[in-house]
Amino acid sequence: MISRREVLAMAGAVPVWSMLRPSVEAETAAQADVAPVGAKNFARMGGTPTAFVINMQVAKGGAKPFDMVEHCHDLNLAGIQTNPPSIDPEAIKAFRQRLEKYDMHLICDPFDFSFLRQELDVAAFEARIKAFKEAGAIACHAALTGRRYEDYAGLEPFKQMFEHCRKSIALAEPVLRKYKMKLGIENHKGWRSAEQAAWLKQLGSEWVGVCFDFGNNIALCEEPMETLRTLAPFAFFAHIKDVAVEEYEDGFLLSEVPMGEGILDLKQMVKILRQSNPDMIFDLEMITRDPLKIPVFTPKYWATFDDSYSPLPGRDLAKVLAMVKKNRPKSPLPRITGMSMDAQVKAENDYNARCIAYARQNLDM
Repeated sequence: MISRREVLAMAGAVPVWSMLRPSVEAETAAQADVAPVGAKNFARMGGTPTAFVINMQVAKGGAKPFDMVEHCHDLNLAGIQTNPPSIDPEAIKAFRQRLEKYDMHLICDPFDFSFLRQELDVAAFEARIKAFKEAGAIACHAALTGRRYEDYAGLEPFKQMFEHCRKSIALAEPVLRKYKMKLGIENHKGWRSAEQAAWLKQLGSEWVGVCFDFGNNIALCEEPMETLRTLAPFAFFAHIKDVAVEEYEDGFLLSEVPMGEGILDLKQMVKILRQSNPDMIFDLEMITRDPLKIPVFTPKYWATFDDSYSPLPGRDLAKVLAMVKKNRPKSPLPRITGMSMDAQVKAENDYNARCIAYARQNLDM
């Protein structure tokens, strides 16, 4: 199955060779004051590339590429998370004009996913941020980790990854500050919320905060409202979804489901985020896929947790397992294995339509 990182790359990654160091003349205050597009549409929901992963896969094999701007506009969504097709000035201008025509907000992804393995190229990063600002981006998104319990077999590799992320963001922060661009680091099954909040407090930048994902930290044995309380003060925008859970032999399953059909108190969560920031942006992330396995009864799951460096108290595991047991799904969790591509596309479109209808009827989106 295609990974989430590949999805984000498909949605508009800018090739490294296209990065050019901006001139000194371009590094002016005027660059930092370019107004974002879609700023009047904060209340309405936008879309993320992972909500359309199957449509993107199908289009990738065809003659016509997937056009996320048109797709989201056709769904009457108010914004997108994607990148311009390139950082060429004329391409940026044309891309911005399309967004302005539809009054859609834009959130971009400035990092190459290879950045975790190398020193951050600050000049290339600045070229992207400058281009994204000129394209009208309201903010940028970063999913810096995969699932820690799958990617790391021990504490030391996890610690090295975390330190590399901190170093990279510290290098990026002056660029974000210069261009007045906010970067929301997603709680992406890499850090527990207390770890992420402590890092952000230590960094102390108004330009680096959180892209709050509604359900991810359940995979790290956190109750959703606990994650929200911890990260809401840092949240710039949110990936909104509903999730369902189910027991299996090695732990529990975690699955995105249409809004209103899962275990999350969406109305209360949205209310809290809007109280924290009345201009909170919500972008739909209904990922149509097989359920994720959260193998809490296996040794590898616990390999990256340590009482002194990265604790996961047993009481938190007990709370989440009790939540799973109490909230058995009323219908089978979504699965796409064995389905034809046409059936997968139909399922994805149906799930997204149900989410959009729920958000409009119940969440004032």
